[in-house]
Formats: sequence, structure tokens, C-alpha cells
Amino acid sequence: MHNFINQTALSLGFDACGIAKADVLTEDAAFMQSWIESGQQGDMAYLARNFEKRTDPRILVPGCKSIVVVLMNYFPAEKQILSAPQIAKYAYSEIDYHLVLKAKLNELEKKISDEFGSESVCANHQHLFVDSAPVLERRWAERAGLGWIGKHMQLINPGLGSFTFIGILMLNVETEYDTPIRPRCGTCTRCIDACPTKALSNGSLDARRCISYLTIENKNEIPAEFHNKLSNCALGCDICADVCPWNHKWAHPHKHSELLPKTEANISENKAGSNPRTMLQWDYETWQQLTETDFRHTFHSSAIKRAGFLKLKQNIEVVYKNRTK
Repeated sequence: MHNFINQTALSLGFDACGIAKADVLTEDAAFMQSWIESGQQGDMAYLARNFEKRTDPRILVPGCKSIVVVLMNYFPAEKQILSAPQIAKYAYSEIDYHLVLKAKLNELEKKISDEFGSESVCANHQHLFVDSAPVLERRWAERAGLGWIGKHMQLINPGLGSFTFIGILMLNVETEYDTPIRPRCGTCTRCIDACPTKALSNGSLDARRCISYLTIENKNEIPAEFHNKLSNCALGCDICADVCPWNHKWAHPHKHSELLPKTEANISENKAGSNPRTMLQWDYETWQQLTETDFRHTFHSSAIKRAGFLKLKQNIEVVYKNRTK
């Protein structure tokens, strides 16, 4: 069964697959409780909800015995021009990665059910997840032998690095399980040192100081103390991942057509010059003059849509003002 699942996942377009035994995450539960009590989750109140489900998949999905974890590389072949307000690489694609992974996970589930019976999954509870439920995806990826959680709190996969999406499929059957990988960060602190807002410490992340949180999850204005520390990031941040030596070694361009940027931007025709082919070529002026109509047309299926037009424009204005100082 293990080999069937692994080979099928790869045939569907995932870049890696591992399986872990479902169990309670005792250490993570203790850490999360302390982390939440200290307020480091910021306004993400949902992290405190469904706490027992978040740390024990057997409560989340009754009968769950195995956690299938898949990875999908999203490291781009082409990046934005550096002078433009920066968008995190995960949001480059025209299609929201949640939709891409869920479609493939549904295919994987069907093939498993066809091969091993419909009782392999829990029909009465959601059992397929992509970054949108009380599931500690990175920890399960680590337990499934797909890498280790680095000091930047992201999964590092040997051969792919940390620019990967994680998908979860919970099964109600037992199978063979993969062996976790020993962490390899050693004494390196490049990600911690590079963080402009000092959000990282050894083994923890203060979301209230994280640029990704400030530019996406935070629904209020970005506190003034961070304005000159955003490092040109307008939506999300890749700084800690970009400096990671393992990414320098392993990160390579993905081959997924579903994760390519929109090929034609419908930016208002009254702007000078021809329209750039993708948003990766947009300069500051193009981003600043983006209208809500343009936003809806260009990003209607994109992960960028989640932040919203007003939030994105506010972020761009903040980074522009500090760029010109």
C-alpha cells in the first residue's frame, strides 16, 4: 500500500510523498499552548480554536490511522524585477495553490479508494487538507520523512528545499510508515539574522513581527515601527527562505504548468507603453496604478486575492514611501 500511494502521488504531479502514523503531537501541543498564551499569534484567533483537533488528527478525523503528506515544488523559473514591490513566490501563480493541490489530492484519494476500498477514508468527515484546517502540516511532513523544520519554521526537503506546498490526506487504514530525517541546520542562523523585523528566534516565530503576517493576515494598518523594515515586501516575504543555504543547494524551478503566472495582464489601456506579459515584469508604477477592476481580472483565481485589493494597495503605498526616503 505504501509503495502504491507513493508512486501514484508522484504520477499525479506531486514532487514528494511520505506517510506518518497518526498520533497525538504532545510536544507541539505544549509549545502551541505557551505560544498562544504569549500572544505571538497576533490576530490569528483561529489558531486557538479546535486546539485538540489541531494536535491530534484522530480527533479531527474519527478513525484516522495514517497521514499521507505530499509536497509540490513552487520555486519559480522567473522572478519579479527587484525594483518592484515584492510578492512572495507562493503567490506568483495564476491559480490559487489551494485549488491545484486539492484537485490532485482528490485524484489521489479516488485511486486509493479504488485500489483498497472506500473504507480507506472517512466518508463523513473532511479528511483532505491544504493549509486551511486545524492541521500542523509541517510537523506531519517532518514525521513522514519529507524533511525537517528549519529555524525559519518552514519544512526543508532534501532535493527541493523549502519552497514547497504541503497537502494532507488522512486515511482510516494502517500501512508502512516513513522514517523522519534528522535536522541539518546545525549552528547556522542565517535566516534568523536576515529577518528585518527580528520575528525569528531559535525554534519560534513571533507572528506579530513577521512581514508575511503584517502584509496578509493583519487586517489593520501595518504598525509604523515596521514601515522601514518591510524590505520592499508588499505581500508575503521570502527573505528567510532566500538566504537559507539549503535552498541555495536544492531549490530549483518547478515544472507545473498550473503554477505559472497569468500570461496576460489586463491593466488599464490608458497607461503609457505596452502591457507587460506577466505580473513579474510589472514595475512600481504599474502596481501603484492597479485599479480594483484590474485586480479582480488579473487575480480572481490567485492566492493574491485573499489579501484583498485595499490591503495590497495599502502595503504598496507603505513600501513605496519608505523606498523613496
